[in-house]
Order: sequence, then structure tokens, then C-alpha cells
Amino acid sequence: MTVRVLTGITTTGTPHLGNYAGAIRPAVAASRAPGVESFFFLADYHALIKADDPRRVARSRLEIAATWLACGLDPEKVVFYRQSDIPEIPQLTWLLTCVTAKGLLNRAHAYKAAVDKNTEAGEDADAGVTAGLYMYPVLMAADILAFGAHKVPVGRDQIQHIEMARDIGQRFNHLYGDAWRQATGQSGEPLVLPEVQIDENVATLPGLDGRKMSKSYDNTIPLFAPPAEIKRLVMSIVTDSRAPGEPKDTEGSAVFQLYQAFATPEQAEEMRHAFAEGIGWGDAKQRLVARIEDAVAPMREQYAQLIARPAQLEEILQEGARKARETTVPLLDGLQRAVGLGGFQVAVTQSVEKKKKPAARLPQFKQYREADGRFHFKLVDAEGRVLLQGDGSGSPREAGERIARLRREGINALHALEQGAVGLMGERVGTLGADVAGVDVVIEALRQLSEAEAG
Repeated sequence: MTVRVLTGITTTGTPHLGNYAGAIRPAVAASRAPGVESFFFLADYHALIKADDPRRVARSRLEIAATWLACGLDPEKVVFYRQSDIPEIPQLTWLLTCVTAKGLLNRAHAYKAAVDKNTEAGEDADAGVTAGLYMYPVLMAADILAFGAHKVPVGRDQIQHIEMARDIGQRFNHLYGDAWRQATGQSGEPLVLPEVQIDENVATLPGLDGRKMSKSYDNTIPLFAPPAEIKRLVMSIVTDSRAPGEPKDTEGSAVFQLYQAFATPEQAEEMRHAFAEGIGWGDAKQRLVARIEDAVAPMREQYAQLIARPAQLEEILQEGARKARETTVPLLDGLQRAVGLGGFQVAVTQSVEKKKKPAARLPQFKQYREADGRFHFKLVDAEGRVLLQGDGSGSPREAGERIARLRREGINALHALEQGAVGLMGERVGTLGADVAGVDVVIEALRQLSEAEAG
């Protein structure tokens, strides 16, 4: 089974060495693993919660897109897109908002922290709290649930958001699962519930003052700063007063931890020995500068080329959005029909008729994904017998379009091909079920569906 992994990247600020070692490098490496389908997105809607300077948000989107690509993310092998280019995400956000309990949002860590801070300051509990901050967990749930992500890599401070996404998705499935199955002809649940993925080996790098490298502490080393700037910042890292010749501890040393993050195991061991032998802090920092430059220089060149060609970045992201919407468009179509939105093809009196007499069991289409990553469908009768096994499609949209054509044209245009294959207007669409005598059985099932929809 292919595992779908989704990673969001908030577009605020300039990427630094800590972002690279703690998030970018391991995520890019993970995207190359076999059996993984990776989705990476620029969370630019989320950025609006934290930043109100449009120039900063726009610049950050450009810098972060260029950074991930320069660091090895391959847009041909992953789906790389901007959150704001996927209209189905805010649509799903509203559907989820309408099933999310206010009490659940009251317990969100970010909102509680803001309330506690206001209370301690003697201010109104909700002073300065926007609806965006309050609703952040619902938008994050939509980001994840819109793509059927199986796993979401996050830090421990984000675990609650994944748990909330599961709670919200489970509530939606409970309320609308039956309606969704009836509207789409699919089995299972409408929304895949994600699992959190914590990598215990991900590095947390110290900044210039020894605390975690973070824009909040203003102690960062920008990933693609010029060499002279990187050297200046490294030389300013806070160290203890031990002189050259005195043994130095690697434990708790910002210089050693940064060096280790960019070194091979052999190089790290050599530096550990140098610390024990009493290397001077100046010499240790010079070695750190050289190690960082060796790792960053090739990526810096690629980054500069991408930043200079925003039209190329735009083309990459637009293609990523197109691929992303192959998943979100059919999902939202089914979800909207499940909640009672969409067109008027199905009579609104259907629920009233059910009270008068039980509805006759009908044939139905079922869609699913095979281990090879392709999307399939089958038409089964009321007893579950397979009448037509559809050929695989490259996307759920293609599979959905084939089902729509069969419903629309199958009664008049379905015909038999050789060796049990079935064609529609000359195009092969699948094969007959193992114990189905002929294509007329499939046509009759399609007629039953058409008559039921017509009322």
C-alpha cells in the first residue's frame, strides 16, 4: 500500500540553519523513500494568522519555495503546491467548521496560551485574539483531510492539531458517512483519519545564544546568507571562558552541535577529539564555518537562480496545484453532495419516501485505490456481485469521469469487446465480472440506476 504523507510549510520569515537540519533535510530525504506519496504545501493562509505585512508574506512565499527546491525537493516526484491555490481547502474548512464543537477549539494550545497571557495581564480574555487564530485547527484539519493523508510529520508541539483533525474528521464521517456512500456509490468513510508521525532523531539546533535557533529569539543563522555573513554570525556564538589547551565539553556546546549537524560521523568524531584536546574556540568556529559552507554553497547557487526566476517558480507551483486538485476536486464534489449541496439531480423528497417504504436495493459503483497507486472502480449488483470491473486510471478524477460517462451513455453505447472486455463508444472501460453472462447484464444495472435517479 502506498502511504500518503503531507507536510505543511508556514510562509513567515527567512529559512535558517535550524529549519534546514530539523525539517527540510529530513523531509526531503523521506520523500524519496519507496512506497511514499508525498504532498508538500506552502501554508500561506496560515501565515496570515501570524503576519499582517503583505510584503513579508509575499517575500517569504518566494524564499521558502526556492529554498525547498534548492535543497533537493523534486516537484516531478512529489506534489508541491501553495495552499491558497487550492479552492477546495477553504470550502472544506467551512464544511468542517459546521461540525466542529466550540469546546474542542477552546482547548487548542495556541488559543489557551493567548487567553492565559491576557488574563495574567489583567486584560479581557480574548483581547487581540482573532477568529483566524481561534479557527486555526479547523483550517489545519482541512489541509490534511482534503488529501486523505495517512501520516503527517510534526513536532511534539503540533500533536494536538493532528488529534483535533482526527476528531473533526471522525465527527464528519459519523454525521455524513451514509449520505456520502449513497451519493458517491463508494464504500468506506469519506475522510481518511491521519496519524501523527514524530521523528525522534530530528535535530533541534541551538542558536547564537545557545537557546533553540528561532526567529522568536532573533538568534538565527540564515540558511543562504552570504559566506561573510555566516562567518560573522558563527564567530558571535556564545561560548564559555575556557582557553586554548583546556579540554572542552561537547555536551551543551552550540558550536559542536552545529558542527555535528553538517558533518559526517567521522568528521564529528574528529571534532569531538579536538574538543577533548583543548581546541581554541576561534579555531573550532573556523572549522564550523568551513563545514557549513561546504554543505550550503551548492544549494545557495541553486537558490539564487530560482529567486531570480520567479516565473519558473510560479510554473512549478501551478503544476503542483493542478496535480493536487486531482485529489481535492472529486473529494469535495462527493462531500458537498453528502451534506445536501451540489446540483438537483437527486430528488430532495428522497428522505420522505424512505419513511413510506424501504428503498429498493440498487446496483452501485465503488471506487478504490490499488497497491499500484492506480484508481479503480467496479459496478456491483444489489448482492455485491461484480458486474463490471473498471480499468485503472491515473487519478480519482479520471475514474470518476469514466463512471459519469457510463451512467450517461452506457445504456445506449456499451458494447462487448474480445475476451470479456467492455467498450464505450469504441474505448475500452473494463471487463465483465467473472460470472456475468454478457454486457446486457451491465446495461440493465445502468438502467436501474438511471430510473432510480429520475425518480
